[in-house]
Amino acid sequence: MTSNSVIHKDSQIGKNVKIGSFCTIGANVSIDDNCIIHNNVVIDGNVKIKNNVEIFPFVSIGSIPQDLKYSGEKTKIFIDENCKIREFVTINLGTKGGGGLTKIGKNCLLMVGTHIAHDCIVGNDIIFANHSTLAGHVIIENNVVVGALSAIHQFSRIGEGAMIGGMSGVTADVIPFSTVMGNRAKLSGLNLVGLKRNNFDKNEITELRKVFKYIFFSENKTLNDRILEIKKKKLNLIYCRFNSKLS
Repeated sequence: MTSNSVIHKDSQIGKNVKIGSFCTIGANVSIDDNCIIHNNVVIDGNVKIKNNVEIFPFVSIGSIPQDLKYSGEKTKIFIDENCKIREFVTINLGTKGGGGLTKIGKNCLLMVGTHIAHDCIVGNDIIFANHSTLAGHVIIENNVVVGALSAIHQFSRIGEGAMIGGMSGVTADVIPFSTVMGNRAKLSGLNLVGLKRNNFDKNEITELRKVFKYIFFSENKTLNDRILEIKKKKLNLIYCRFNSKLS
């Protein structure tokens, strides 16, 4: 730790934590072992950071939410282990109305300029490319990639294994293992690259393609009817379990 950083005496700093110059660490901040905090980082508010997290210069974590309803209530941020948080990322505290928690899962990469708003719940193994933006109350399930300069509307839910193309404007839920792109973002197909990376075998991918095509690109019956028909066939697919605004 350098002498020109301001680290509150009540903060909790673990073993082998490196803190660079001109950082500010608040009273209610807890940082676990083997973390690296580079120069010019501000961590304030009620923030818990787990092991092996690396935070790059000019990051702000724990500032109050950009929500006019926020009235100073005690809320928090939780960042799980092995995350990398690059320059100019901002992560806001939760709000009372949204459950009081903003959470980042394990093994996430937040590239330059990513913004995580109040009450967002981010799963494990997520990649946010440069200047990705989450509005409040967004839920992102595991193994999602968010393309650069994309924005996700408040209260949206992004399903497991989805890929959001760069410069997309997402205003509704995104189906698991799918690819969406555009402004406004539209469904464009299965995320085949993501499926292969997550060790789905050839037969599983073939079945997913069949079901995907039937549910989303068939003109027979309504969307709800097609989903119910797939359920009746007892195919244990995450599409049928996903509680989407599309249904």
